[in-house]
Amino acid sequence: MSYRTIKRLLGETSLERKCRFLFGGGLMLLISGSFYFYAQLNARIIENQNKETAQLLVAPIIMEKHWKAVDVGDEHLHSIEEMASFLKPIEIQDYRWRLMKSDPTADAADRPSDPLGYEALSRIRAGDSEFIQTLPDKQEYRYYAAVKASKSCLTCHYHKRPNVAEGDLLGMVKISLPLAKTKSRLDKNNAYLIAMALVTSFLAMIAAYAIVRYVIVKPVLYLKDISDEIARGTLDLRADIRTGDEFEELSHAFNRMLRHLVTIQDELKDANSNLDIKVDELARANLSLFEMNKLKNEFLATMSHELRTPLNSILGFSDVLKSASNLEDKQKRYLDNISTSGQRLLTLINDILDLAKIESGKMEIHPVRFSIQEIVEQLCLSISPLADRKNIEMTWFCAEDLPPLHQDSGKIQQILTNLLSNAVKFTPEGGRVRAVVTPICLTGGGNVYDADSLQNHQEFIQISIADTGIGIPLADQERIFEKFRQAKHMPGQENLLTREYEGTGLGLSIVKELCKLLGGEVTVESEFGKGSVFTVRLPCVVTPQMKSSSEENSLEYQTIERTRQRVQQVIDQANDLKAKKSDQTRDAG
Repeated sequence: MSYRTIKRLLGETSLERKCRFLFGGGLMLLISGSFYFYAQLNARIIENQNKETAQLLVAPIIMEKHWKAVDVGDEHLHSIEEMASFLKPIEIQDYRWRLMKSDPTADAADRPSDPLGYEALSRIRAGDSEFIQTLPDKQEYRYYAAVKASKSCLTCHYHKRPNVAEGDLLGMVKISLPLAKTKSRLDKNNAYLIAMALVTSFLAMIAAYAIVRYVIVKPVLYLKDISDEIARGTLDLRADIRTGDEFEELSHAFNRMLRHLVTIQDELKDANSNLDIKVDELARANLSLFEMNKLKNEFLATMSHELRTPLNSILGFSDVLKSASNLEDKQKRYLDNISTSGQRLLTLINDILDLAKIESGKMEIHPVRFSIQEIVEQLCLSISPLADRKNIEMTWFCAEDLPPLHQDSGKIQQILTNLLSNAVKFTPEGGRVRAVVTPICLTGGGNVYDADSLQNHQEFIQISIADTGIGIPLADQERIFEKFRQAKHMPGQENLLTREYEGTGLGLSIVKELCKLLGGEVTVESEFGKGSVFTVRLPCVVTPQMKSSSEENSLEYQTIERTRQRVQQVIDQANDLKAKKSDQTRDAG
């Protein structure tokens, strides 16, 4: 029987009951087995004793037979029989015997009278020296033994025959012993054994109960009571077990563990106090950052508006002056420089203003229904002149089964413009730039499947912009989406703010924030010196939840939420402290 079977039989019960059941069951099995073995041993001893008694009776029976065969007077024969009966032990006075010849065809008086006798005779004629059979129905023990010729038998006139040799079978003796008294004594002995077994089992159960109750369970219950009190907050208690055994060592280990826990609790309180101080400082720093960020956004919005107005005037006047016919080449070159620099400055102002709106959660989504193929083709054609100047091959591919989008087309154009312009900017002369648009389906775990294999999943489009440019080192592929960052362009370059190519370093940061705003994502795969692949995944239909989730990621929401949680925590701690003080005052009263 396995441990799981025993556990299933016992069920969920106490340790004391389990020990009593197991100890009691084990003792019952041992006592029952030992007494059963002893009873069987007694029965075997009695059986051997009957056999020995019958064997001892063979010689007297033969002698008695010879005495009767001798020519003795009747008065002497009667005296001999009385003497033989008187000298027999009381226990065997009831036995019966009979001598039979070895010839089964002899007279009826000299041959067996029942089938059992014939069976015994056949076994003895076959070579056995004795045959034993117990008859429970008659309560009789039968013993058959062979009578063989000895040297003294050959000299007897009765057996003096020419065909008889020493050791030949002369006959068979049958001895019948009654078993009534023996069975009665054996039953009485078994009754004594059963009574002693019950008494022994009862005393063993009492001893097992006392041992389990006071030696095993009592220390365990004491430790349980101590642990319950400690769990209620009474940390000054200690286990005091003085048994001089493993339970005392267990109590010492329990006390050591308790002291260690108290020490750890004190250290944890100190750490929590320090953490509360740091959280308060962090909350104040977050509030300060929020205020400064708010001022920064307001400043950028104001300055952008104030800069865009005169800048538009400058660009407008430069366009007007460039249309004049009386300008010299030097003056036209100056006007081109003014227009180019003004356009760069206007792009920078627009990027900063867009980024400020996204961070503050004020960037709005204007979804419309449109075809992504037309936008990709239009943007690639508009970027083509820049690619032609550097002899860059510009190609694009749109799958035929692209679904119509219900998205913010302006922001998708801004994403693609930034990625395409970056691809052309960072690709050397003679390189290649390719845009690929395909439909995909995304499951809840983010797994990508073909559009034909799944129908009940959210539909997305995937836009990949691949180039053979300078590539991005693996260590910089996460930081390129930070503000005012450009990747390393040569090995060993440490400062990512250093500019080798023109640009503000805001393009990829705006692309990442716009993808989040539209419910998508942007990833990059690149190998330094071989090129890059930027992949944009956007849902085909934008939902209001995407906008609200983007707003929740704003700095304003994070700061307010963290501050609210900290204030609620401080209020809860104050209420707990007030409740403890009131309980102490009530107990003192």
